[in-house]
This record gives sequence, structure tokens and C-alpha cells, in this order.
Amino acid sequence: MSSSKGTKKHVHDSGTLNSDEEIKKRLNPISITLIVLAIAAAIALIHFDITSWSITGLSSVMKFTIIGVMILLFIAASIRIADQWEKAVVLRMGKFLGLKGPGIFFIIPIIDRVDNYIDQRVRVTDFSAEKTLTKDTVPVDVDAVVYWTVWDVEKAALEVRRYVHAVTYIAQTGLRDIIGRHELADLLQHRDKIAEALQHTLDEHTNPWGITCQNVGIKDIIIPEALSDAMSKQAPAERVRQARIILGTA
Repeated sequence: MSSSKGTKKHVHDSGTLNSDEEIKKRLNPISITLIVLAIAAAIALIHFDITSWSITGLSSVMKFTIIGVMILLFIAASIRIADQWEKAVVLRMGKFLGLKGPGIFFIIPIIDRVDNYIDQRVRVTDFSAEKTLTKDTVPVDVDAVVYWTVWDVEKAALEVRRYVHAVTYIAQTGLRDIIGRHELADLLQHRDKIAEALQHTLDEHTNPWGITCQNVGIKDIIIPEALSDAMSKQAPAERVRQARIILGTA
């Protein structure tokens, strides 16, 4: 229990690659090496006058050079690499083709595309329920954390859009619902039961998406400062009352 309000931090992750990450995935070390080799070969051939322009058109050496450069660029565009903890979702002309990785894999440029790289490691998401009324109408702020993982990549990719946001929002709404069904004393004394009920609610909603919530923890329960002061004064008063009862009995 805490009487001071801290800064709330919400984790927002779309579950998809941003522009920088997408460029990094496309331009992997192997693709970059092939592109550099293609450019270097073309520059070297032109520099040493191995290729030349003829009156009737391109020379045979130039034609082979252009074809070789195009082949290298095509191979560079088809190479993708997924990390050990990732699965790549590959679409062909907009339809789900399959999952690739981890490691190196190939796609057909233009026809195929990698829609997303889904991380299968255990993730940690912070969320909170601010100014939520308990069953006995006490406004509380509750901070919690959920540990979850994607166990079925295909379902996570096809059944829900922005699955990371979906997990966060379901956790928030589920926490608010549980707070509204319990009194303040229950929240303060039975955090483990509240967390267990929330985990059960999350599993019901996320299992159809190929996601499982492994653990939920209640980090902090923040109550109004006036109520906190009253409760802190109630404890010594209760001890004095018990002492008087014991003294009277003696």
C-alpha cells in the first residue's frame, strides 16, 4: 500500500516492425554484401574498360555484366534472416504462405513479402487501472505486470491485429473489472488471489490468439492520502483498545 502517487508508465508496442527495424531486417549482412559486390564488379569493369558501348548496342561483356548485377540484386532481395527467438510471417500475393526461421530463408521478391517478425520470448508488460472504484466505492490506482508469450505464431499473426496492444487493453479492462468486484480490504490483503483471477481472465481471452499469460503480479495499490492517514491512525488506536481490554480482564 502506498499513499503517494507515482508516474504511470504504459508500455505500447504495436507488435509490428517500425520503419527502422524493417529496413534493418531487409538489409541484412548477406544482402548488403551481395549489393556491394554487384556495385563493385560493375565499377571495376567500367573502370578498366572491360565493358564498352558499341554503335549497334551493348557489347556481350556489358550484357553479361548487367545480367550478373541483376542476378546478385535479385538474390540480395530474396534473402531474409530471422533471429533465434523469432518467426517470420510470409505472405504470397496477400495470402498466408507459412512461417520461416529462425536463421536464413528465401522469398520471391515482389510476389512474397515478410509481414512481421514475431518474438516468441517471454514479454513483460506493465499496465495500470487509474481512479477505479472498489466495491465499497473507494478510488484506487493499481499497478500490475503480466508475463506473457506467443506460443502459436500463426494465430497471433492472423487472428488479432496489433496483438501486443490487445493484451495490454484486456489486462487493463480485466483489472478494472476485478477491482470493481472486490472491497478495498480484499485488495490489500489478498493480492495473490486478485492476480490469479486476473491471469485466468487473460488466458480466456488470449488463448484463441495463440498467446498465453504465464504470470500476473500486483506491484502497487495506491489509495487516497486521507484514507491512508486514517488507516495509519487506526492501527495504534486498535492496539490501545486491545491493551485496555487485556488490562480490564486482568
